[in-house]
Amino acid sequence: MNRKLIFTLPGNEKLTAVLAKKLKVEVGAATIRHFPDDESYVRVDSDVKDTEAILVCTLDRPDSKLLPLMFLSKTLKQLGARKISLIVPYLAYMRQDRRFKSGEAVTSELFAALVSQFADWMVTVDPHLHRRSNLSEIYSIPTEVIHAAPSISKWIKDNIKEPVLVGPDSESEQWVSKVAKDANAPFLILEKIRHGDRDVEVSVPHLEKYHGCTPVLVDDIISTGRTMIETILHLKKLRMKPPICIGVHAVFADRAYEDLLEAGTAKVITCNTIPHPSNAIDFSDLLTECYNCSICR
Repeated sequence: MNRKLIFTLPGNEKLTAVLAKKLKVEVGAATIRHFPDDESYVRVDSDVKDTEAILVCTLDRPDSKLLPLMFLSKTLKQLGARKISLIVPYLAYMRQDRRFKSGEAVTSELFAALVSQFADWMVTVDPHLHRRSNLSEIYSIPTEVIHAAPSISKWIKDNIKEPVLVGPDSESEQWVSKVAKDANAPFLILEKIRHGDRDVEVSVPHLEKYHGCTPVLVDDIISTGRTMIETILHLKKLRMKPPICIGVHAVFADRAYEDLLEAGTAKVITCNTIPHPSNAIDFSDLLTECYNCSICR
């Protein structure tokens, strides 16, 4: 008997309910809360013996989420679950993938080693791989990656007339070009000089030929939003139409979302990998298809 239960970590209830319906699995009962001193309390209320436990937990702001996720996973195994599958729409700790300065922790490797200790399988959406080619370089468990590009392309085709896509940097060109191709739209790549986390200088080459188009700024993660904000200001000087900003992951550090709106963007759109009012692109069908794929399972 291949019994499955899906469990939600706090903040993931909406996505978990959608996935439970699409995957045709029962939602498991668990209590996860904090004591007054912020220590985590975890209790599993369902019978999990011989089940596959599917845990849904997006990992933005990960430090407060990782311990409850680990405690739940290990408790499920102790109570007889035969397999722990993680659905992690946003995967944290991908930035520090090498030792840039002497003595720095390579946190992507350390985080991957920790997660690999308490999970048996993981799926995520567009991890920010930087200098790595795939997750198997650092994760010792089987992993699958879902790409949001097809969903973003469809949204652009359905909602924007005459778009021109603008990618944030040279690293994004392969990804942005795929979105643009599927959306039947031209694309440009920013020339960017980063002076610091919140100090970015940008230019958009050859944009004058697309003056009648709607600029669509596309990135995988919107964190501080500084690159997009500088691009919006640059587009204003060129008297372009107000741009639409699209990101896969709505990280939005501090006031980034409000700052983007105040800068003059027409709209900010994200996928629902991190719950946020800007969520307008649903990836749950792609996730369901990936989970049910015989190759993945």
